[in-house]
Amino acid sequence: MADLLRKPAGMSGKVHDITAENAGWDYVGFSLYHLNPGETVSETTGDREVILVLVEGKAKITSGREDFGLLGHRMSVFERTPPHAVYIPNDGEWTATATTNLTLAVCTAPGKGGHKPAVIGPKGIELEGRGKGGNTRYIHNIAMENRDVADSLLVTEVFTPQGNWSSYPPHRHDEDNFPEMTYLEETYYHRLNPSQGFGFQRVFTEDGALDETMAVSDGDVVLVPRGHHPCGAPYGYEMYYLNVMAGPLRKWRFQNHPDHDWIYQRDLETK
Repeated sequence: MADLLRKPAGMSGKVHDITAENAGWDYVGFSLYHLNPGETVSETTGDREVILVLVEGKAKITSGREDFGLLGHRMSVFERTPPHAVYIPNDGEWTATATTNLTLAVCTAPGKGGHKPAVIGPKGIELEGRGKGGNTRYIHNIAMENRDVADSLLVTEVFTPQGNWSSYPPHRHDEDNFPEMTYLEETYYHRLNPSQGFGFQRVFTEDGALDETMAVSDGDVVLVPRGHHPCGAPYGYEMYYLNVMAGPLRKWRFQNHPDHDWIYQRDLETK
């Protein structure tokens, strides 16, 4: 059984620490901090670029001589307001000091020195609808390829209403075959509202070599090394997830599962 479901290690401090090494892949890293007011965390970036996402709460952020001041406004992800985020390049450093209770996501991938430290949200991030009917969800494109804000990282967050599906129809991006498809590793950081809820995520390949279906709780992370990866939110519980993707090319090209692509094609025809 693949080790794809990662539970938080406690309620405070660094509760997730997913590296390329412990994930068994080459590109994506993801960590998460829960900090109390007044607590500070600092890290060096080494050969990796970083996008800090203030998932919830406020913090003072610095990077070397760059002082970004007090950032953050969203106290609950389910407010659906765009987040503050900060880009930190490789061979750099950053410090975050919480001024409220803070949930801070640290998204990493190999850096190439192509971008300078910068605030990349909430300006320029709009809530976009995607899908139809029970496949409707809402997207904040924090750092997708339409925004030249990173060397490798692609970061987005998704809100899935209760009873709906997301990352659906099932799709994959596990071949380095641009422009038909790009190879992208991916993490999903899940939240549920109310927090005692649960959701489901399946990660599976068409040949059946990988096929795992996981019940995800509030705060869990799912790794997607390859294959299709749809999510479902049961009635009564809204699902949020923060996606981090990276690979050899900073472009998102995918293919739907051939058995389920008809859903996508039908929706295109009825637009």
